[in-house]
Amino acid sequence: MAVPKKKMSKSKRDSRKCYWKKKVNGKALLAISLAKSLSTNNNTSFVLIKQYRSVSLHNNI
Repeated sequence: MAVPKKKMSKSKRDSRKCYWKKKVNGKALLAISLAKSLSTNNNTSFVLIKQYRSVSLHNNI
């Protein structure tokens, strides 16, 4: 198992965490925006194809 050779400074650790959190926050905002546009049927940037499958239940006794 790989281990770091030296202790990482707190500022470097915090800056890397901040960068990761900014990336995640951006993705979350995009997902919320997409969900809002789907819920209001105001979707102009993509095409949503709804497919419905009919499920038939058979009793094979």
